[in-house]
Amino acid sequence: MTAAVVAHPRRGFAWMRRPAAGVLALVILAAVLAPLLAPADPDLQTLDQLRPPSAAHPLGTDALGRDVLSRLLFALRTDLLLMLFAAGLPMLLGTLIGAVAGYYGGLLDAAVRWVADIFQALPVYVLLIAFVFVLGPGTPSLLVAFGVLGWVVYARLIRTEVRRVREREFVSASYLLGLSHVAVLVRHVLPNSLRQSLVYLATDMGMALQGIAVLSFFGLGVAAGTPELGAMVSEAQLFLRSHWWLAAFPGLTIVILGSSVAALGDRWSERGEAG
Repeated sequence: MTAAVVAHPRRGFAWMRRPAAGVLALVILAAVLAPLLAPADPDLQTLDQLRPPSAAHPLGTDALGRDVLSRLLFALRTDLLLMLFAAGLPMLLGTLIGAVAGYYGGLLDAAVRWVADIFQALPVYVLLIAFVFVLGPGTPSLLVAFGVLGWVVYARLIRTEVRRVREREFVSASYLLGLSHVAVLVRHVLPNSLRQSLVYLATDMGMALQGIAVLSFFGLGVAAGTPELGAMVSEAQLFLRSHWWLAAFPGLTIVILGSSVAALGDRWSERGEAG
């Protein structure tokens, strides 16, 4: 998102860096195989309402009699896809803006820096909720909001790297060979300016996951009824004391998934700095 890139407390995630990749791989595999692993249709409503975990329903059932495990597996699909798009779209937008601004400089560069400063001074999550509220709940609104608010860090990172790379000798040699500015930027400058943005992408995916869960918790995320982790926690609010499994399992999944992504992002950050 639009938070500045800061040094992470690496020791906090050091103990889980090795299992993080394995956990994330299992989560992705479970999401891909959801139709095969789910014991029931995630939208099937039955009379077995609010049943505790059992052999028939390993994670219990919700207030509508839907199997929690089935909804959890399909929710992983929803959240992983949204997480990738919610972080990937801002990266593409920020890369384009930052590359052009950093390469050509001048008034365009000054304008981009001015807009970026304004965005970074504003409360991100408040703006995110406001954007989705105005545009209306749903996946398209969610992605538009993340794209509009999340490009700033990527633009700053790319701009800085492009300004550094464009002064390299191989770039000057490209001009002597008769390449146009667009060709030099696309073929030589940009590919050598992406490392820090790719490192930040892993961190941003974790932040996007949190944002998606928060918006869905407030009913501003995916369409109502769609299996989604934040929405599952929101639906369980009325049953926190009496039926613990409704909020515990999706909440724990958010923590595990978010922590795994954060640990991998921290590891990539270290490698990027070492490189």
